[in-house]
Amino acid sequence: MKKIIALVLALAMVLCFAGCGAKQVATVEEGKLIMATNAYFQPYEYYDGDKIVGIDAEIAAAIAEKLGLELVIEDMAFDSIITAVSEGSVDFGLAGMTITEDRLKDVDFSISYATGVQSIIVPEGSKITNVDDLYADEAAYKVGVQLGTTGDVYATDDFGDDLVTSFTTGNEAVNALLGGDVDCVIIDNEPAKAFVANNKGLKILDTSYADEDYAACIKKGNDDLREAVDNAIEELIEDGTIDTIVSKYIK
Repeated sequence: MKKIIALVLALAMVLCFAGCGAKQVATVEEGKLIMATNAYFQPYEYYDGDKIVGIDAEIAAAIAEKLGLELVIEDMAFDSIITAVSEGSVDFGLAGMTITEDRLKDVDFSISYATGVQSIIVPEGSKITNVDDLYADEAAYKVGVQLGTTGDVYATDDFGDDLVTSFTTGNEAVNALLGGDVDCVIIDNEPAKAFVANNKGLKILDTSYADEDYAACIKKGNDDLREAVDNAIEELIEDGTIDTIVSKYIK
């Protein structure tokens, strides 16, 4: 009897999606949309007690509501998100992630929902006064980044493995900077502001390292989910929901 009831409920959900003109997406039979993130990227995703909150968490919840699904957030290492999405253990990734050629080999991306800036954190009094100092002749500054981020990719391409050290979280990279193990940290501007506010003796350079757009990553070939997420994002942009969410965290 329990199996029959479960089957009836699953079929009802599928019929509901069809009746609403939406395609069946994600784990519809369970009524859940599973999101992968790395919850150490304030204000996009971070812990408030035991709960993951932030810009991406709220946008993902709004997307799930549009799709009639319950959002479930799984916290993992940033460089594990692409693998989790491509293997299908989660439905999509939302983690302040930008579209790159390397990532497009493994996953598809939604339309952009926000923009970001890669900034440079240095100690006060540092010899690094602007981004050009990192490229100066005979410059050999040690750079800290978060593993798997675009800051990691760009810095490694620009300065090489010998000068770039990747850390599991941005917090670890900043701790290395405070300890003198690296000369600067390249990371998204919003978490950079939080790190500087919480650690005396650090500052953000006025010149940015890179500008980028954020998007959700989705398993290759899952066109139904990608189209559904795109449509939801478009609606949330048009009705001002995303602007409201972003302005709540970024003044």
